[in-house]
Amino acid sequence: MTATTIETAWTAMTAAEREQFERDGYLLIPGALNGNEVDFYRSALDRSYVDAVASGEIAEGDALHQLSAVTSCPDLLGLIDHPSGFKYIWSILGWNVHVYHSHLDVHPTIHNQPKPWWHWHQDGGRQNREIEVSPRPRMSLKLAYWLSDVSETGRGNLTIVPRSHTVDWLPGPPKRDVEWPLPEGAMQVTANPGDGLLFDRRIWHARSNNFSEITRKVVFLGYTYRWVAVRDEVAHLSREEWFEKATPVQRQLLGHAGDGTGDHQWGHEPKTTPLYGELADRGLLDPDNPPLKP
Repeated sequence: MTATTIETAWTAMTAAEREQFERDGYLLIPGALNGNEVDFYRSALDRSYVDAVASGEIAEGDALHQLSAVTSCPDLLGLIDHPSGFKYIWSILGWNVHVYHSHLDVHPTIHNQPKPWWHWHQDGGRQNREIEVSPRPRMSLKLAYWLSDVSETGRGNLTIVPRSHTVDWLPGPPKRDVEWPLPEGAMQVTANPGDGLLFDRRIWHARSNNFSEITRKVVFLGYTYRWVAVRDEVAHLSREEWFEKATPVQRQLLGHAGDGTGDHQWGHEPKTTPLYGELADRGLLDPDNPPLKP
């Protein structure tokens, strides 16, 4: 089984989309994946789940939260630069980017109410404590590709507080295990299989519980500038057979620093950076947008 991706012309995000994203901190991308792609990537997650059970990593019926999505599941390679979602990444962050953190999630039905736990957070870990500006800088974006039906609430939907991406602090409990009401304005994002979701890493968010009969399946890809260290496991990728089939842009996104001819994570040699070349060839570099200046 292979994923048949409809060839889509590379285009930048629209001014209206940018305005909405900057205002709300997130953007739903309806129909980002076609039906064949949903089947392909969902099957890939199913195989990862079976392997995790077989290896003893999890027990049957447990949730799977597997880091380094593509390294863990190479069949997900096509998602990292999928034209329907990737356009928003380079439109905002520019060409000197990579995937620094990713995970695939499979969450079966929860049959009992779990103990209270405050899951609300901004992405970035210690960035949020150590960067001395307010509001905190964006630094990274995250793309989610939904492979299960979360068109109704209660299915493990991502829960967010819209427009909270410029808020550094969210009122919460004195300890994480204290039962506490949802933040004001919190909402569960609903989406159909194949929909994408772009969100600012600073938006306050949490995973909700899945009490439905539908297993939650989703892939999250976090993108940042290449001068920010990669969290994903990408060492020794060049030894992997599947990595040899990756395009130059995909290799860049997986942390590859180039072929030694000048490309560097800091972007000092743009013309030797694969994504720069792809955008230049398509006339998509924009002198009015700092990350996309030629």
